[in-house]
Amino acid sequence: MLDEAEAARLVEEACERQGGKRIIVGSPRHPFALSPTQDEEVDGQTVTIHFSEISSPAIGVVGGWTFEIRDEELIVLQRPRVKPAQ
Repeated sequence: MLDEAEAARLVEEACERQGGKRIIVGSPRHPFALSPTQDEEVDGQTVTIHFSEISSPAIGVVGGWTFEIRDEELIVLQRPRVKPAQ
């Protein structure tokens, strides 16, 4: 399972491969675009980048972690669920 720092690093790397956070946040795509998301394979993990739209932020998802992507930072929106001990 990924920890927060590693998940954030993977999302940062995926953002850089897409042109940087400023491009992802500042280039909104129409909600009905053919490719509103991009998947990047980073260190064996699939990172999904959802580009921003007029009314929604850019999002990065990897290993159960969900981050809002902003120009200068990533903000944790959701952490992976922890399974209860058996």
